[in-house]
Amino acid sequence: METLPKIPFDEFGPERMVVVYDPKTKLRGYVVIDNTSKGPAKGGIRMAEDVTLREVFYLARAMTWKNALAELPFGGGKSGIVADPKIDAKRKEELMRAFARKLKGIVPSLYIAAPDMGTNERDMAIFADEIDNMDACTGKPSELGGLPHELGFTGFGVYVASKTLFEHIDVNMQELSFAIEGFGEVGSWLARFLYRDGCKIVAVSDSKGVIYNKDGIDIEKLLEIKRTKGSVVHYPDGTVLKNQALFELDVDVLIPGARPNVIDEKNEGRIKAKYIIEAANIPIPWEIERRLHERGITLVPDIIANAGGVIASYVEYIHGTAGMAFSMIKEKISENVKKILEMSESSGESTRDVALKIAKERVSKAMELRARV
Repeated sequence: METLPKIPFDEFGPERMVVVYDPKTKLRGYVVIDNTSKGPAKGGIRMAEDVTLREVFYLARAMTWKNALAELPFGGGKSGIVADPKIDAKRKEELMRAFARKLKGIVPSLYIAAPDMGTNERDMAIFADEIDNMDACTGKPSELGGLPHELGFTGFGVYVASKTLFEHIDVNMQELSFAIEGFGEVGSWLARFLYRDGCKIVAVSDSKGVIYNKDGIDIEKLLEIKRTKGSVVHYPDGTVLKNQALFELDVDVLIPGARPNVIDEKNEGRIKAKYIIEAANIPIPWEIERRLHERGITLVPDIIANAGGVIASYVEYIHGTAGMAFSMIKEKISENVKKILEMSESSGESTRDVALKIAKERVSKAMELRARV
């Protein structure tokens, strides 16, 4: 018997939590609708063997703030399926269809799905087909009118956040060293954009380990090795390290881009990077972010840096084009990065705190206007 975790309810939500179980397929999953004052809850479907209701709640709350900061007509939501995403295609489709059937009563009126870690455009096609509504999710294949996340929207947004940060503080990013955690859809596209802009990426990781070369990695070559051999650790011109070592490397810029809480009490004191740009959702507990801020480390939080995916989702939602999505991502993320940096500099507060202040004001105003307070 599963024991549900304690969830920290507050004035913002969560409004609804759904625990899903399907005896026939053995599907186990969760949906958290955190806040819908600004519109239907928007957030991806994560598939992982260790995903929990508590994790899904915190990801849904992050989406509430992220959508408010990007000024999108969405609330915050998230869902998770407890399964190994590397299962065979037939079994994965079975689980996606079972999950969709369980959510027909709330999709898309209260919750609109999207891809997240462990899911992709094909999974979204299956989800929308089972719901029998193409508005059930975004990130669908282009053949179904979608803007698949495989086009690199989230990675592009993190690149824009990086570029905006260094332009703001007048630092030449081509003279810095970068370390990127994760080489999936987000990390690989981010690495492409940085590499094509002349940046030096010295470390990249995936689930098998880290490849490190202090003189820089040829990202085009690494992409081919990842495609043909399955892991970055097969790159021949570098040293293979354990995953945790990436966060403690002597680099200028650290970009956590995979799992939550990878920087914690155990390793925060060994962080050597001067700048952290969060490509993953909740890669660092907020209290630790504040301590890093007090150490003089400049951080661009996830709720701004990785908003490219949900901005593209909005463009798909209004039936726009990929060009429109890239343009809107550049405009919104660069504007928000500048805003939080200026506010942090003038107030002395962390970038997380000033970003949350903006997001909470916007959500509170929407709740007031819709008589939800």
